[in-house]
Amino acid sequence: MDDLPKDYRPLFDVKHIEAAIKDIKDFFERQLAAALNLRRVTAPLFVRSGLGINDDLNGVEQPVRFRVRHDGGAEVELVQSLAKWKRLALARYGFQPGEGLYTDMNAVRPDETLDNIHSIYVDQWDWEKAILPAQRNLATLEKTVRSIYEAIWRTEFHIASQHPRIRPVLPESITFLASEELQRRWPELSPRQREHEACRLHKAVFVVGIGAELADGQPHDGRAPDYDDWSTPRADGGRGLNGDILLWNPVLERSFEISSMGIRVDAEALRRQLALRYSQKLAPALTTPVEREWGRHVYHLYIVRSPRRDALQAFLKQKGVASEVYYPLPPHLAAPCRRLGYKKGDFPCAELAAQETLALPLYPELTLDQQDKIIESVLEFTLTNGLNE
Repeated sequence: MDDLPKDYRPLFDVKHIEAAIKDIKDFFERQLAAALNLRRVTAPLFVRSGLGINDDLNGVEQPVRFRVRHDGGAEVELVQSLAKWKRLALARYGFQPGEGLYTDMNAVRPDETLDNIHSIYVDQWDWEKAILPAQRNLATLEKTVRSIYEAIWRTEFHIASQHPRIRPVLPESITFLASEELQRRWPELSPRQREHEACRLHKAVFVVGIGAELADGQPHDGRAPDYDDWSTPRADGGRGLNGDILLWNPVLERSFEISSMGIRVDAEALRRQLALRYSQKLAPALTTPVEREWGRHVYHLYIVRSPRRDALQAFLKQKGVASEVYYPLPPHLAAPCRRLGYKKGDFPCAELAAQETLALPLYPELTLDQQDKIIESVLEFTLTNGLNE
């Protein structure tokens, strides 16, 4: 855990600090609601397990679970994030495009790395806003970030005016930097170190596009596939309509993430991000789809190849996993093409593909737990039968 500077002394006693915290929360709440046209709602502390409502964050964190004795022993879990619940609430409460909700979210994240800016206990303002499909773009994201940052900047100015010993340190505007740009500027540094350098220079930064692979083959940071859109190509050549608001912490002398946000996935982005998750976890066990620089795959189907395709399909069926062979014959051997006179061996690549291709389940409603079962089943088959050759 990082230590505070040895000469650090708090400006106020605990009683004064608590009063200042309440002042910050009250003032910022009003500023955020006005800036984004949000209405406050009450959020759950826990939800039933298995409903897919709890958020998976990076896709690996485990929630705290317990059973409710007087509800038939039903298992519930403490929320880690309200990303999915908020989307359901927008529809349930009838919010229209341009309107949104916010809540004071309390959560527990037992897998969180602990230091001076991270805790397993979360207490934060959380919000969600309905937008039109045409607004799923970088301009909407940047406008929203600027509105949030202005609310933060106004809050700092207000607190400094009420507590004279506090001096404002934030710049009047926030700087936008793509994760691809950070990687180009500081290729020798880790993503966290790149953030520190960017914040050291600009003091307030929004890192655009977090989750997709960068030029070095690694993402800036992990993101679950059913959360923000981190895969849609942007006009600047990067990918992703999400990001993090980072501020420079002059006490700890490091960057400080205060918001992870973005435009939510639509059906196409969700299919693509689930497909990319497949590819990351199944290669090299199977031959997975490849996206070229000049095109974007919509993943109507997720097709893999294996020289032991039929045995793999039979094994998946035993595990309760559906799969499908959509093209058991190559086109030149299919009935509609017989009049063309082609015979077996004329197109060997197409014939080999017809023997090896298999479609795995992929649809927007596919949960991460379901996808994990499919992945585990494929990898179990691989361990038994050897790697793809």
